[in-house]
Amino acid sequence: MQTIRDVTFDLLRQLGLTTVFGNPGSTEETFLKDFPSDFRFILALQEASTVAMADGYAQATRAPALVNVHTSAGTANTMSNIMTAAMNHTPLIVTAGNQTRDMLLMEPWLTNVEPEMLTKPWAKWSYQPVRAEDVPAAFMRAYAMAMQPPAGPVFLSIPLDDWDQPATAVPVIRSVATRIGPDPARVKDFARQLSEAKNPVLIYGSSIARGNGWDQAVSLAERLGAPVWAAPSSERPPFPETHPQYCGGLPFAIGPLSERLAGHDVGIVIGAPVFRYYPYVPGEHLPDGMSLLHVTDDPAEAAKAPVGDSLLSDAVLAIEALSEHVAARPVRANITMAAHRLAPHPPAAVVESGDVLTALTLFETIRAAVPGEVVVMEESPSNIAELHTAWPIDTPDSFYTAASGSLGWNLPASVGVALAERDSGRNRPVVVMIGDGSFQYAIQALWTAAHQQLPIIIVVPRNNEYAILKAFAHLEETPGVPGLDIPGLNFVALGTGYGCASERAETVDEVQAAVKAALGRSGPTVLEVPIVPTVPPLL
Repeated sequence: MQTIRDVTFDLLRQLGLTTVFGNPGSTEETFLKDFPSDFRFILALQEASTVAMADGYAQATRAPALVNVHTSAGTANTMSNIMTAAMNHTPLIVTAGNQTRDMLLMEPWLTNVEPEMLTKPWAKWSYQPVRAEDVPAAFMRAYAMAMQPPAGPVFLSIPLDDWDQPATAVPVIRSVATRIGPDPARVKDFARQLSEAKNPVLIYGSSIARGNGWDQAVSLAERLGAPVWAAPSSERPPFPETHPQYCGGLPFAIGPLSERLAGHDVGIVIGAPVFRYYPYVPGEHLPDGMSLLHVTDDPAEAAKAPVGDSLLSDAVLAIEALSEHVAARPVRANITMAAHRLAPHPPAAVVESGDVLTALTLFETIRAAVPGEVVVMEESPSNIAELHTAWPIDTPDSFYTAASGSLGWNLPASVGVALAERDSGRNRPVVVMIGDGSFQYAIQALWTAAHQQLPIIIVVPRNNEYAILKAFAHLEETPGVPGLDIPGLNFVALGTGYGCASERAETVDEVQAAVKAALGRSGPTVLEVPIVPTVPPLL
């Protein structure tokens, strides 16, 4: 007789979920025992990293990914990156063990007491099967829930003694819809408003990139002749940053965002929330005389928008439908691109600093040293403007960051992206720009990168401070905040300790040589580069 484990692993095979990102615990060993030879276990040394690795892998492969962590303790560790996966709209199935059913009533040590509640509000669905017999079917439902729009993470808690129980049924494998089409009448109305507008504007979001829709987005923009902004805090660029109609990223704050849109009478947001705001700078949500249209596949996102008439649809399907109905017009001649492109604010002013590199010089040097086909990832919030000034993103699927703003995602996510590059045969190198503060949140991911021999170049622009927090201190008028300086860190020692090639470079020539050497390695490199400390403007 087949066991629950037998049936579940067969189901996972048929769903293509044969890679497990995990950190095993005592309540998970009954699931993992006699691990099948056709499955692959990617070990991370901390549970939050497992979720971020799976997130990066799922995004880069455009397929769901499976995570296994340790009961309530491990699940609690994952929460920051489950939140990020939810905001990234990444389909993940996060699983954890629980204590044996005979002891659950007593809530023994390491019990997940309320497993359905622990991952709220970020998991789309959280469940602990009522019976062991329900475990395989719960996985099928979890898959469907994770994949259907809006895609996102789900959570299953499974008592450790369920796996060896006899299976009474085999769940039916079902295909599920991953895209929803727009209402034709609503599309025609939106197209009419855009066609009749005197000065329309397009605001694109990351769902366009997730849907592989750059070509369609360009087609609509060129047909409409309108300027294109990236929505605030876009985790993936929705449009080529070198296109002449691209303006840059909108700011996060209410008042400044409205000011950027002044002069437009109709705007349409496609594939993004309306809007991600922070910090609070008061003002009107829209400039006088402007109406807003909003396309999203997430009903909750549409409902919470303070302004905008909504259309529920897959972003790319909506763009294709709109392109059929909008009237063609010439491109406006006065579109101006922000030098800092996707970044919501300009770079900081730099004072003379002798021989220490600026962030801009560092990023320009690395961009010139790596091949054209490369993936760049960013978790250096105080230097984001310099990065996008030096490194315009003009190729789809070549830039990733966290939608949530939560630190500790990009370093482990780069492991997932690099693994996907190897599995797919694209084999593009991955370059991670990560601040010396951000680096500490998921440093354990270095071990997995080294163990898997992944060609990741991890660049640490070292400024010895939390510069972005100093920027907030200026804006919020909060002088004397403690803990904003972080001297005394040795990134060469840290990288070496986790098995990475590691070095420090201080000049342009040294950076070039270090990058060239890193590109010749099969495994990861940590490159520490001191930079001029600056505090960027937030507005």
